[in-house]
Amino acid sequence: MPVALPLSVGGATVPGMDEEYDDGMGLGRVEREILALERRGFPGPGAKERAVREELGLAPVRYYQLLNALLDDARALAHDPVTVNRLRRVREMRRGER
Repeated sequence: MPVALPLSVGGATVPGMDEEYDDGMGLGRVEREILALERRGFPGPGAKERAVREELGLAPVRYYQLLNALLDDARALAHDPVTVNRLRRVREMRRGER
């Protein structure tokens, strides 16, 4: 039976967001949904941000903060290595461009 615990991203608890941990990896529902959203393709500008607001109920800025922390979380890597490694590569390329 799942146990309700506070959402944790990168080891830090996100206040006000109690989510169920039920995947055996310790990822909460929101964390899994963030990774699932990143696996999808979006048709045009603004579509992803709209999906973030409508499906997750998060502001895009907060979504990207959580996503960035999630990329450094070993639980996320274990849950979805293809997506996490792809996003890590993109992040490193962008950091190198600065």
